[in-house]
Amino acid sequence: MLTILGFAMIATFLVLIMMKKMSPIAALVLIPALFCVAVGQGAKLGDYVIDGVGNLAPTAAMLMFAIVYFGVMIDVGLFDPIVRGILRFCKADPMRIVVGTAVLAAIVSLDGDGSTTFMITVSAMYPLYKRLKMSLVVMTGVAATANGVMNTLPWGGPTARAATALKLDAGDIFVPMIPALGVGLLAVILLAVVLGRRERKRLGFLTLDEAVVQESETVLVGTGGGAGDDRARKTSGGAGTGMDGEPAAAAHDDADDDGFKGLDPNRATLRPKLYWFNAGLTVALLTAMIMEVMPIPVLFLLGAALALTVNFPHMPDQRARIAAHADNVLNVSGMVFAAAVFTGVLTGTGMVEHMADWLVGAIPDGMGPHMAIITGILSIPLTYFMSNDGFYFGVVPVLAEAGAAHGVSPLEIARASLIGQPLHMSSPLVPAVYVLVGMAKVEFGDHTRFTVKWAALTSLVVLCAGLLFGII
Repeated sequence: MLTILGFAMIATFLVLIMMKKMSPIAALVLIPALFCVAVGQGAKLGDYVIDGVGNLAPTAAMLMFAIVYFGVMIDVGLFDPIVRGILRFCKADPMRIVVGTAVLAAIVSLDGDGSTTFMITVSAMYPLYKRLKMSLVVMTGVAATANGVMNTLPWGGPTARAATALKLDAGDIFVPMIPALGVGLLAVILLAVVLGRRERKRLGFLTLDEAVVQESETVLVGTGGGAGDDRARKTSGGAGTGMDGEPAAAAHDDADDDGFKGLDPNRATLRPKLYWFNAGLTVALLTAMIMEVMPIPVLFLLGAALALTVNFPHMPDQRARIAAHADNVLNVSGMVFAAAVFTGVLTGTGMVEHMADWLVGAIPDGMGPHMAIITGILSIPLTYFMSNDGFYFGVVPVLAEAGAAHGVSPLEIARASLIGQPLHMSSPLVPAVYVLVGMAKVEFGDHTRFTVKWAALTSLVVLCAGLLFGII
């Protein structure tokens, strides 16, 4: 009964948000509450929610201070050179822009944190997509899938969980997987080319001065401020002018260099004299995060406080920067705590355990020698419907034990368990995805409807590559 109700709860949630009948926050709270009552455990709802909130509170704290930290870094101009470099490559070609999104997301994913990846990627690419009227779900879909492939890095989480659950070395799991993951990354690039060509066909070859722009989108959403905003709005131009108020032809000539840069180059929050300090602070922060010097929430808390103090020593300026990013902080942290209700009920009522047992029990005995392949296939839906903790600590050991009875190595099971990560990064149970859709101003249901098929296909490509290379 709990198995059926568990799948029904997840299906109800997905259907309602994809049909836009409920907001994600409302659905994450109300649907599990109703199902908790339906299974006769309504009296324990409070305990389940508190447990869920307790488990996700560090993640919420990390996201809150990470948004403030990277928001400040964007404000002061740390990522402006990256944006300019991408724009020189992308120009105004939709296909190049989508490919640039995939490449940027993959590179930034090396830090092992999805939230950081999405904040930097959206910050750099959002202005281009808006100006050229490109589909924002293409941006979120490509970024999430690229990050999902890279999320298998040993310090990204899933590999470490698989190693811990099966008492293996993370390097022994990850290193042989590199060729298959490389194929997966190439698949994401190819996907970006295909989607980019669709956008190019829909929009044609554009120049930045030809795009119709809303004045409010002249600077990066949620950043900058002050006098820079006014100057940018005054120079947004009309039908016969370029981005700097020049004739359209002139603006087109330098669109890839001195024209539109995605960020207002004159915004009041820039701190060019502190560029190397901010770059060093960011490198030190990411290094400390990878080396696990301190818990990630503590690192971002300290980093945000230091960044605000050094770049904006006056209290009014600090308050202004915090206020500028308050919307993103509130939206994301609210979504995380709402997700805590969903995960708390799913785990507390025993639905997750019963769903996992049912799936494992449904595997015929004759499929035992092929448990690695089965694990790879199961990881695609299971890592979408379950948290990584639930899957790697609850399901993978059972699959490994079943495989061991038929001579399948735990290493093969561990590697196969990573297959579903491209899809996992778009799961409603992943807090980082709410950073992505929130900053991109995309409805979660639209993102899900667009991304699931492409991410699942990417996972299958990685699985096939693993089988081809003899890794799985």
